[in-house]
Amino acid sequence: MFRLLFSKPDNTWQEDRPDIDAHSSTQFVYNAHHSLALDMQRQRLPIFKNKDHIIYLLEKYQTLVLVGETGCGKSTQIPQYLLEAGWCADGKKIGITEPRRVAVTSLANRVADERNCILGTTVGYCIRFDDYTDETTRIKYMTEGILLRELMRDPLLTSYSVIILDEVHERTLLTDIIMGLLKKIIRKRKSLRIIVSSATVDAEELRDFFNVNTMKDSNKNNAVIMSVEGRLYPVDVFFLKEPVANYINGVVDTALKIHNTEESGDILAFLTGLDEVDQAVSLLSEYAKLIKDDKQKLLPLPMYGSLSNAEQLKVFWRAAKDTRKVIIATNIAETSITIPNIVYVIDCGFVKIPWFEAETQTNSLVIVPISKASANQRAGRAGRVRTGKIFRLYTEEAYAELFEAISPEMQRSDLAPAILQLKALGIDNVLRFNFPSAPPSKNLVAGLELLYTLDAIDSNGNLTMPLGLTMAEIPLEPVLAKSLITSGEIGCSEEITTIFAMLQVQNVFIQPGGGQSALKARIAHRKFEVEEGDLLTLLNVYTAFEQNKTPAWCQKYFLNHKVLRRATEIRVQMHKMLKHLDIPLVSCNGNVQQILKCLTAGLFPKAAYLHYTGTYRTVRGNKDLYIHPNSCLYTLKQPQWLLFCEILQTNKTYMKDLTVIQPEMLLDAAPHFYERTSLESV
Repeated sequence: MFRLLFSKPDNTWQEDRPDIDAHSSTQFVYNAHHSLALDMQRQRLPIFKNKDHIIYLLEKYQTLVLVGETGCGKSTQIPQYLLEAGWCADGKKIGITEPRRVAVTSLANRVADERNCILGTTVGYCIRFDDYTDETTRIKYMTEGILLRELMRDPLLTSYSVIILDEVHERTLLTDIIMGLLKKIIRKRKSLRIIVSSATVDAEELRDFFNVNTMKDSNKNNAVIMSVEGRLYPVDVFFLKEPVANYINGVVDTALKIHNTEESGDILAFLTGLDEVDQAVSLLSEYAKLIKDDKQKLLPLPMYGSLSNAEQLKVFWRAAKDTRKVIIATNIAETSITIPNIVYVIDCGFVKIPWFEAETQTNSLVIVPISKASANQRAGRAGRVRTGKIFRLYTEEAYAELFEAISPEMQRSDLAPAILQLKALGIDNVLRFNFPSAPPSKNLVAGLELLYTLDAIDSNGNLTMPLGLTMAEIPLEPVLAKSLITSGEIGCSEEITTIFAMLQVQNVFIQPGGGQSALKARIAHRKFEVEEGDLLTLLNVYTAFEQNKTPAWCQKYFLNHKVLRRATEIRVQMHKMLKHLDIPLVSCNGNVQQILKCLTAGLFPKAAYLHYTGTYRTVRGNKDLYIHPNSCLYTLKQPQWLLFCEILQTNKTYMKDLTVIQPEMLLDAAPHFYERTSLESV
């Protein structure tokens, strides 16, 4: 264990703009008034005093840009205010979009409780592969992707009176697409109202984007900004005097230092991903076991998006009187949650974001320094309930060099899924589409090229029928959608839906931190592993689970029972989708070659070969890649050719979710993309 030296704060940081939210989403919000009746709780929220003004502004303006901090009540209360004010007359609905699925479900549950109705009636939600709505639903929470698919069926959103875009400051790819589409819609549907929930840093920009008034008279503007004040306490900021070598160890050491030297109060620490979170929780748990009975106990808890609702709610439980909680979280905790009794925050200084390289057409998850906006948000977590402290695991000089904000996803993402959706919505010239932030032209061109190689669009850029349109209807990335459609033709749709359902969940395998348990888990997992790779291994896991399904069996083989149950639910929904799309549901009865052929039909652009240097390289672009340590292929003899589903950029560029193939499969699947001479030359 090394010693971290923090410099004393020169002054006290206090957020001077309390309604800045950055890079996260509403999820669970701690309610300090939980002992009161629900009506009284609603009236105690900061937004309550703005109720009448919100209704007034929506009657006067088409678009309201609302600025309000986490916990003010905007996500749960505004839909109810609108319902009570008559905005659902004539059977119209109020739609609320969220960037993350867990936010959708938690908010819908809360509002259903407040309305005293059964979830799925007046208040409901819809996420991918899960629909809790009926014909009586008037308040509908949904992910952005669901609204985009509704636009394919109803381009003017005639069933809605109000659309609320929550957490727009995240600037996800789908957020920007929806904003561009809504701007077109409100020109034709004057009765539709838009509420955009965002941070102050871009409120004016968003207002100007939605304002279609071209006259100098500002009284004719159709977009307006409104701010909702919140409450914050001062926060002392501590920087490191020297950079830290390993920020995971730095988080653990700082948490232990706080526990041993600081006054009471819980700790919130930020890391970049679930693997890092689990590692830190494991290390702290080992230390917690060594604490003597007469000392204050330590309770480490993880917090990230793929945890079950029950696991996430544990961070809100009040710990025993002699226990301090230390919550290790991803950036989901920046503005998603207000956890009670957080006094100390540890900021690792990094975040994981998606990144697209047009030259190699590869998507990566890369770990990058956070922005100043995120750093300030993390500091603010310590000032929600009382005066707090933040320990930044970077120097003051490093903070000064941070960007003000991270660029929108639109400017750093694979645009093929977005282009496919826009084409299906009748937007033929995507190069001229009015995005809130213009994407790089090379990314647009790369997206068009990929869709062309997948036969989703023709040489004129038009959507192909029926393949392209069917791909647009499937809520998967285009390469997977192509494989799913092909599976019906090849005769292995039963197996492909199983594999893709397993890809939609995370943490199928339980990975203990170390010691004897880690060895037992490794031996248990080998029962399912095959030399064809991770996707076939996932198929084996699910097939075995289907025959057992008990928590005890999962525990024996170190598998996550709840995750496998969720995969089962997704698989059922996929089967319904295939029926709707007239894709036959058939099994190949163990014919592995058919499965590999089908996977290659869609994933062929994501192929890598073993270079003589011992690394893998993409065929296009020659990007160096490595097998991820969690892959079943990591300890086996390196195969010559691989397909990958995802790339993770850490200290190396790792491929995840791998499938072993033969080069001939690439030629059969995509002779227009690969040439025999190019494959033989590698």
